Amino acid sequence: MSELFDTIGYWSEIKLEIIREYAQQYSIILASQKNLHHVYIDAFAGSGKHISRETQEFVSGSPQIALDIEPPFKEYFFIDIDGAKVARLREIVKNRPAAHVLEGDCNSRLLDDVFPKVRYEDYRRGLCLLDPYGLDLNWKVVETAGKMKNIDLFLNFPVMDMNRNVLWIKPEGVNKADVQRMNAYWGDESWKEVAYRQSPDLFGEIREFKEGNQTVALAFKKRLQTVAGFKHVLKPLPMRNSRGAIVYYLFFASQKQVAEDIINHIFSKYRDRGIT
Repeated sequence: MSELFDTIGYWSEIKLEIIREYAQQYSIILASQKNLHHVYIDAFAGSGKHISRETQEFVSGSPQIALDIEPPFKEYFFIDIDGAKVARLREIVKNRPAAHVLEGDCNSRLLDDVFPKVRYEDYRRGLCLLDPYGLDLNWKVVETAGKMKNIDLFLNFPVMDMNRNVLWIKPEGVNKADVQRMNAYWGDESWKEVAYRQSPDLFGEIREFKEGNQTVALAFKKRLQTVAGFKHVLKPLPMRNSRGAIVYYLFFASQKQVAEDIINHIFSKYRDRGIT
């Protein structure tokens, strides 16, 4: 059971509540426009349920949250690489013909099988959740979503994985495979210029210093706007544990001002959670 149902911290429960609140309003607005076909996309879907670390009880995962939204989405795409979780998702949606469960690497499944079915010119609009466990996402997916011009995007920016495995004070010791993962997530090697700066030390010698999490996150925000082409990208929401440490940042990106207005209101309720 522990493998099928992930145990999540309260910050992840907050994330799920944010997704619930936004998906509800998104579906109400899109369903009222009769010519539009609105779609929910979950790229790291899991099994549909989690176990709360705080209460040890089951909580609905993002797929179940999306399926419970009223009015319903016209179509759903759930992707996971874990066969056991995929099997459980298929059991959940067996009586929901509008829901499609795909097994495999979300990077290829999104680009090859999902995004081509959610084209702007076909009057389709999508709400997409990219919630990787770590640096398991390819920038090409994010850039494609931005250039499609019809995707609202929630994105997990995994600073914990970055700090543990890539953004070291002495970067020369980082494993090359982890550098490649960071390159894939970021889209190129420009993160190195963001994460490190050269400055004189107390003795006047030029040394390299590591920047903080917020500097790196805000640089990625700029990439979402200038490279991926999202018109509206909010300042990311720091998701904190009970000690106030940032576990990851939650980004939201869209092409619509109304989407920014809605999520800004939602984010404002949770922005200081975990700070003691």
